[in-house]
Amino acid sequence: MNRHDNVEERTFAALSPAQGRGFAQTWWGRAWLAALEDGALDGEQVRTGRRLSRAGAVGAVSVRPGRVTAVVQDRDHTRHRADVLLDRLSDDQWERLVDLAVERAGHVAALLDREMPPHLVEDAASAGIDLLPGLGDLEAQCDCGAWDHCGHTAAVCYQVARLLDQDPFVLLLLRGRAEQSLLDDLQARGSAARSAAEPLRTEGVDAAEAYAAGNILPPLPAVPELPPEPGVPPSLDTDAPPPAGLEPAALEILAARTAAAAHRTLAEALREGAGRRTPSARLTVGQDAVRLAEGVLDVPGTVDRAGEAAVGRLAAGSGRDRAELAAAVRAWRHGGVAALSVFEEEWTVEGEALARARAALDSAWEQDERPVLRARGNRWTVVGTACQLRLGRDGRWWPYRKEGGRWTPAGEAAQDPATALAVARHVEE
Repeated sequence: MNRHDNVEERTFAALSPAQGRGFAQTWWGRAWLAALEDGALDGEQVRTGRRLSRAGAVGAVSVRPGRVTAVVQDRDHTRHRADVLLDRLSDDQWERLVDLAVERAGHVAALLDREMPPHLVEDAASAGIDLLPGLGDLEAQCDCGAWDHCGHTAAVCYQVARLLDQDPFVLLLLRGRAEQSLLDDLQARGSAARSAAEPLRTEGVDAAEAYAAGNILPPLPAVPELPPEPGVPPSLDTDAPPPAGLEPAALEILAARTAAAAHRTLAEALREGAGRRTPSARLTVGQDAVRLAEGVLDVPGTVDRAGEAAVGRLAAGSGRDRAELAAAVRAWRHGGVAALSVFEEEWTVEGEALARARAALDSAWEQDERPVLRARGNRWTVVGTACQLRLGRDGRWWPYRKEGGRWTPAGEAAQDPATALAVARHVEE
């Protein structure tokens, strides 16, 4: 009998429900699930298995060479034994795999850290040894009578993905070797390789030579081209219920806005001759809510239901109603933080600032063309019209008009109050 024939069986207690998170966090766990999801003939059965596993319907999982077994409780509370089969590696394949593992010291260290070294998997594949399952490699057996993957065997596969995340030796056991047996082989093969190697040099390297060689570096690679447009964030519309207080639609919008901002920032950084930008001041919660809402309300009348929900949440979080948020967004579009400050803040103009404002108003029109203005704080309302001028703290004038009983921004700022008023009157017409 081969000394590896008598390998142990490992049994894992039932895992808690996987609410609110994915099944595979590691690349090898995702590869396992890809073998299931890409190879199953019935996608609905795969989705059923995902829901069963997420709900905690999979009992204790038994793993042994070539087979994983568990009892799965169906939605009608019936229980089914489900088995998933995977081919074992031959003794010759294991010998070659051990040789590949000891060639790089990092492979063994990674395995001991419960990680699957990607280079080991690649080297093994080049040598004709498939560690990870591929399309059609996961065979299914279930007492429900299904001939392909059913919801029960799919649920077992999703549970195994969680186990693989924690310990890649689960996969190696499925392929035919228990952890201790494999580690013994690796240690024996590594000791033999070290004894056969040449003696290590003891004289070392001259420090000055090592320091000088540090300047001999290859040139940096060329800067990659900027993608033509921002990437599209993944959809969060899944079977998993969202955690309390989290709205997937709002998170999707936030991700899309962040991608657009990152694309714009990268474009500015890559622009030829672009200088170093001074970091902008940190936005308040209210200002950031307006910034985010501006992205949702880019095209009036096209906001979908998810966008409406996001706008409602932004309005509530910033202490505004829906109409106030829309008006604030209009101000933001005309001038960002400065325009929003003028929209929200009323302040008393005094001293030198008041003198400059009066001088600007006196020189803006001829005597017979000057409108009658009623002043309150930094706001001058044109008597008998729905137009208003607002003075910013930087000395610029902002046009406003009254709509639906409230003052709303009418355009960008101007140094000349007559120009700003002309903008407000033009919009009014």
